[in-house]
Amino acid sequence: MIPDLVVLLIGAFAFLAAATGIGRAIAWKYDPNQSNPTIQNLNARINAWWGMVIVLGIALLAGHTGVILLFAFLSFAALREFMTLTTKNRADHWSLLAAFFVVLPAQYYLIWIEWYGLYSIFIPVYVFLLLPIFTVLRGEEKDFLIRISETQFALMICVFCASHVPALLSLNIPEFDGRNILLIAWLVIVVQISDVLQYVWGKLCGKTKIAPRISPSKTWEGFVGGILSATLIGTMLFWLTPFSPLFAFAMALACTLMGFFGGLVLSAIKRDRGIKDWGHLISGHGGFIDRLDSVVFAAPVFFHLTRFGWT
Repeated sequence: MIPDLVVLLIGAFAFLAAATGIGRAIAWKYDPNQSNPTIQNLNARINAWWGMVIVLGIALLAGHTGVILLFAFLSFAALREFMTLTTKNRADHWSLLAAFFVVLPAQYYLIWIEWYGLYSIFIPVYVFLLLPIFTVLRGEEKDFLIRISETQFALMICVFCASHVPALLSLNIPEFDGRNILLIAWLVIVVQISDVLQYVWGKLCGKTKIAPRISPSKTWEGFVGGILSATLIGTMLFWLTPFSPLFAFAMALACTLMGFFGGLVLSAIKRDRGIKDWGHLISGHGGFIDRLDSVVFAAPVFFHLTRFGWT
């Protein structure tokens, strides 16, 4: 067991305990009738974070196996959410089975055996080429481009990009042996806290909307405040990484920016489909993609910056 990971988890639980106390105090003083949606949403988010931190903490403590199994499950759940919004007909039946029960487990198996040369190109090259061949053999041409493109994009986002989180365990970083699990913790903390702080800064002083038709709650004030705050937190947590404070700042900035744009892109897809959330399984947070949107955009960039800069 890595001592720094234990310290980090204790700190996370202490932070959540403080947030829970503050949230309940706010509700007791300003919303005794439980009629304020903002306060109710805040406490629902905090309660949901308890569950998410506990699950992630167990996976991190379990190491290689726990992390891969967790993200394989998250990919499956996210892919299911995404596929429910895509254009499909009966001719896509076998393609969908292949996506869920062949492509997804194959990608995570390649992550498991640390075959970088194949898992880095399996979905963007081989699945990209073979899936439309597999589909066209069913002989249904209606909406073919839309159907196959949506499936491929879903696999890229929900499986390929998400799998780069556990892929961090395969990196061979000098003088960092056995501590790669901390890279995952650092990435998730920085990206997720950026989302939270953008929300907080937006509520406190947000006025100028960035893309009101796509994400009405996102403001320039929230964006700048959240990105800078999360980047500073990532810098202070440099001890979890092989980076110096300066490089930790640069990596945190890159991850938070990619996370922001990931959320914006997937919000555009939701608006196009006329929905508010990808799902309703996580109280206060929506579905699995609503929580993974920032991580899946940041993970491949963080993985490759680390791989080519520190291995």
